[in-house]
Amino acid sequence: MSDDNNSSGDRHYDPDADHAFPDERLNAVLETLLSDPEVTAYLEAQNVNPVARLGYNDHGAKHVEIVRNRALRLYELLKRGGVSFNGAADQDLEEADEPVIIALAATLHDIGHVVHRDDHTYYSIPLAADLLDRILPEFYDVTDRVRVKSEVLHAILCHHTEEDPLTTEAGVIRVADALDMEEGRSRIPYERGGRGINTLSSQAIETVALVEGEEAPVLVEIRMRNAAGVYQVDGLLKDKLRDSRLEDDIRIVAVNTGASDDQLVERIEL
Repeated sequence: MSDDNNSSGDRHYDPDADHAFPDERLNAVLETLLSDPEVTAYLEAQNVNPVARLGYNDHGAKHVEIVRNRALRLYELLKRGGVSFNGAADQDLEEADEPVIIALAATLHDIGHVVHRDDHTYYSIPLAADLLDRILPEFYDVTDRVRVKSEVLHAILCHHTEEDPLTTEAGVIRVADALDMEEGRSRIPYERGGRGINTLSSQAIETVALVEGEEAPVLVEIRMRNAAGVYQVDGLLKDKLRDSRLEDDIRIVAVNTGASDDQLVERIEL
């Protein structure tokens, strides 16, 4: 499986980097989920409020694709590093259900934006629940369907609120959401004249790569072209990592690759 090296400005994502785990259950669920017309419609509609109306960074289909792939990449590296996942286990589900929970939560975590940017996480819960009630019966009996649904909704709730994750799966979603930070995410608001801190800091991030670490199971390598990227790293990502249950398992290194006269911040390590 290749390293996750997402390109920047045009937000193309290398399909070869998509994570097709050797697990028929995850692949089957993803195939059904991503070919569902209602899910596709939500992923397009959820970008209208944050981007078109409020000028925020991308929260649509491309954001979801990157978050899902980075969540599954985190899962792969954490498992390889011996980190235990308790969400599926606590529900007496199988290990194969861990990436299913992660993929479902990553895909549906932002659909509440169709209602409003404010409190969108809470709006995502009933909307995702309706979709899960329709999709999960193809793969699970009633008992397991309820258990998987419970874990997916918990992960969605904890991705962007004051509620702390109670499972490793939910912690992965929380961190992965902040790992979509490259400049391409802010392309539309930037081209429309947006110069807020979210836009400018995202424009400063060149690349993000998730690789196997030495001091921790996961090393996140971030390259930023100027010091504005500090907000994405030391602000947003640091906040998401805090109380994620993964603080000891993920190491973050951000390097300023800008010109020598822009070395206010040369390196950040978390």
